[in-house]
Amino acid sequence: MGLREYLRVARRNWWLLLTSVVLALGVALIVNLNTTPVYAARVTFFFSTPIAGASDLYPASMFNASRLSTYAKLLTSDEVATPLAGSPGIDLSLKDVRDAISAKTVADTVMMEVSVEDRDRNRAMLLLTRLTRRFDTAVEDLERPKAGEPSTVKVTVVSGPALDDGPVSPDWANNFALAAVAGMVTGAIGAVGREAADHTVRTADALQVLASAPVLARVPLDRGHPFVSPSASARTEALREVRTQVQCAAAAGSVKTLAVTSAVPGEGRSATACGLALLFAEAGQRVLVVDAELRHPRLAALLGREDSAGLSTVLDGTAALEQVLQPWGAGLWLLASGRTPPNPSELLSSPRMTELVDAVRKKFDVVIFDCPPLLPVTDAAVVAARADGTLLVVRARRTTSAQVTAAVRALHAVNATLLGCVLNMVARKGPDAVPRYDSYLGGPGPRAAAA
Repeated sequence: MGLREYLRVARRNWWLLLTSVVLALGVALIVNLNTTPVYAARVTFFFSTPIAGASDLYPASMFNASRLSTYAKLLTSDEVATPLAGSPGIDLSLKDVRDAISAKTVADTVMMEVSVEDRDRNRAMLLLTRLTRRFDTAVEDLERPKAGEPSTVKVTVVSGPALDDGPVSPDWANNFALAAVAGMVTGAIGAVGREAADHTVRTADALQVLASAPVLARVPLDRGHPFVSPSASARTEALREVRTQVQCAAAAGSVKTLAVTSAVPGEGRSATACGLALLFAEAGQRVLVVDAELRHPRLAALLGREDSAGLSTVLDGTAALEQVLQPWGAGLWLLASGRTPPNPSELLSSPRMTELVDAVRKKFDVVIFDCPPLLPVTDAAVVAARADGTLLVVRARRTTSAQVTAAVRALHAVNATLLGCVLNMVARKGPDAVPRYDSYLGGPGPRAAAA
């Protein structure tokens, strides 16, 4: 995956990233609110050695610098810490006193910064004050060559003791920053994992590779008009693109009968078949739309026509074709499914079905079969084998790659001609959205006044 694809993943899963960050910040807030504040008091010591002349300055400085780590250890030694533990106002164990004291040397100097941390700010200041006096005495006693002689090292307080303005823990800003980073990392991992586990078809390029057939159009989702969209809508314009592609295929060969199917139910197959039929009729052709879905018919109800007689009654010999054709608008006729038979596959594969296809091919310019889905039953493959061409409708972000592959394999097994695919119900927003030209499709606006 390249950078552009990672950005697309982030856009598709922005809600997951946002949720992870918000949850992490919420955890950080709870931790901050439930953490007892810790206060710090600080003091800075300067170590010097009396010198006789300028020539002794450098050796004395090196001597003090080399002993800074020793002085840092001295702060928590029994010599210094034990008298402080349990003293009036301190009331801490020796271990607690040692844990409260920390020291760090100031780089390239003979200074050391000592801090004392405690949940009680007054106790932190009191402990540091006593520590300063005790440490000063301990260093000078240890560095005194003989009793009564001056110490070779002098300890001077150059800063403090002073208490920090606010608590050193919890560090709200730092905790929130870490939580935000952790939330983003967790959300990114979740987004990439979700993307890797998502095997649905999202793009036309992916569909074309899976089906080894061209994608004739990306049809946007139209929630306001799921069946028949307005003439100037983006969905209708996408279906016109499909019509154009089919007309081009018809010009190159004989394509008068068209089967419209899908891999699984719920992919918008019937709406696509009906929309195409209306557009072919709009182009001045005599069009017949056949509801070949004998198990769960929809077209008659959607078009407001009678469904008691239709394809099944013609195939079982109880009615003639002319008796069950129903006109719908100019240039469009409907052959409803009729009563649900006990043997749909057998009826659709019977010689009568072959005769019916030949008859309607002669009678109409374009015949569109709304077929069942390919994977649950064999009905659609039977009809596709008799049609001049087949359109495979695939619902974006729902149909899986495996379902598309299985559907194409089913069509190839009966030598059906797959003209192409229609990526249906594509999102109107987001990284995989269909480009919008609503202002253009809506018609011309008011003309600007001539200059």
